[in-house]
Amino acid sequence: MGAAKNPDVEKFAFFHTGAECAEEHGVTAPGVAVFRNFDEPKVVYDGEKNSDKLVSFMKGHSTPTIFEFSEDYIEPIFQSKGNALFLFSEDKSAAYQAIFAEAAKEHKGKLLFSTSGVSSGIQERLGEFLGVTKDDMPAIHVVEPATDLKKFKYDGDVNELTAEALNKFINDFMDGKLVPNRKSEPVPESNDGPVYIVVGTEWEKVVGDETKDVLMEYYAPWCGHCKALTPKWEELGEHVKDIKDLVIAKMDSTVNEVEGVEIKGYPTLKWYPKGNKKGEDYNDGREVKDFKEFLAKNSASYAAHFSGDAATEEAVKQEEL
Repeated sequence: MGAAKNPDVEKFAFFHTGAECAEEHGVTAPGVAVFRNFDEPKVVYDGEKNSDKLVSFMKGHSTPTIFEFSEDYIEPIFQSKGNALFLFSEDKSAAYQAIFAEAAKEHKGKLLFSTSGVSSGIQERLGEFLGVTKDDMPAIHVVEPATDLKKFKYDGDVNELTAEALNKFINDFMDGKLVPNRKSEPVPESNDGPVYIVVGTEWEKVVGDETKDVLMEYYAPWCGHCKALTPKWEELGEHVKDIKDLVIAKMDSTVNEVEGVEIKGYPTLKWYPKGNKKGEDYNDGREVKDFKEFLAKNSASYAAHFSGDAATEEAVKQEEL
């Protein structure tokens, strides 16, 4: 059977039995049933004799209808790319719990349904990933791991949740009608320092501005290398403050996200020149003189402001000091 060779269901044990055994378990031979130790202990497959559809059925019934998120469920969601709907709540008796449970039964096999808190362990990490704090609960989010971990937030009041509203949210997700939700800090009230502070919702406006060259730092507040870079980055920002179409910027990537920008380490430095807003990795040195030399070669505005070769001479002079 082709399904038995599929790596997506390698944790299943496959058995071939006779007609008598099938009859004993209520399966019409030839047929397939999945046995498990949660929810209904046996579910019978009555679909087409097709390996891919059988694998999809098996994956859809390999987890409980609703489960509390834990280390055990990292694999079916984040490794096996299973779409998951999360209810963040600490009130087990709330009316929305019953609505969530009914939706889980109705949409079983389409996506995974999980409950979670945000207080400790893997649940705390899940909350950080989705931008959910204790003050935000109750909250409902969908994760779509197969598409660069896109996330979608239910914007209604979960305390006033109805079956119709939740089903619409789920169906809109399945139909691709929802807009991904990205973490973002509020826009700063003041942003007149030497380094421009970028937040998720303003990334396109600032970094994506085709009229400006932008040298960008993606950082984490707890990162030692980021802290060491801070005074150099501010010195560089002060150095170019009079060049209106050149921006030295930074973004806290632990609380801000940008679609299509994947940050794997801190600090990550990227160069976004006027003609390429897809961005280029900055891999040169991390002293102020290195940044100046890079800008002298890559930013026409910088070179013009410092009269071409004078920019490089300025960097060399700085090194000698």
